[in-house]
Amino acid sequence: MSGFVSFVGSGPGDPELLTLKAVARLQTADVVLFDDLSSGPLLRHVRRGAELVAVGKRAGRASPSQEHVSQLLVAHASTGVRVVRLKSGDPAVFGRLEEEIAAVRAAGIAFEIVPGVTSASAAAAAAAIPLTRRLSARRVQFVTGHDVTGGLPEGLNLAALADPDATTVVFMPKRTFAALVEMLVGHGLSPDTPALLAENVSHPDQRLTRSTIADLARDLQPRSDAPAVILYGPLLAP
Repeated sequence: MSGFVSFVGSGPGDPELLTLKAVARLQTADVVLFDDLSSGPLLRHVRRGAELVAVGKRAGRASPSQEHVSQLLVAHASTGVRVVRLKSGDPAVFGRLEEEIAAVRAAGIAFEIVPGVTSASAAAAAAAIPLTRRLSARRVQFVTGHDVTGGLPEGLNLAALADPDATTVVFMPKRTFAALVEMLVGHGLSPDTPALLAENVSHPDQRLTRSTIADLARDLQPRSDAPAVILYGPLLAP
């Protein structure tokens, strides 16, 4: 007898940013497989007696393989229980959701996706700026700062990423942002383009750094392990 898997977005970390649906799924789950960034106070919503399984991945740290996580999902759900796969932010945004969906589908297990607040939206809210602007930023684009090797992804659409009339959000940006900026400036984006580094968004130790893409690329500390996103484009002044 197969169980059921709920892929649930936990948001950027503040428990108050959990959706009502996310809380309901946590309160009825038998097993919760959670990311490193979806731990702490968020797990207080899990019902007493549920099994908690840490499967988080963090750069530079030992962590379970994606294949192992997918196997755990299938193994638990195959016993007929309700499984929550708790992912930080929104599970459909750079969350390796596709691989896990493929695994449960192949096993004939039913599932649902419960969206969450992205760190991009939370960062903009924390900085009191909109992601879009009526006349100067009618488009928002999300891009990952690294691929499976840790380097910049190949085949980036640099013309789009260097568009001065778009708000761009770079996820997992720290190690590669300097290289990205060099490419963007080479494609015509001004080095004085406003930028915002948002670290530990929505957490008590949240840190927002307003800068330009050139200054941020020069001053960024890539070895810091604080999760971050970088926004650049026609951002409003503080």
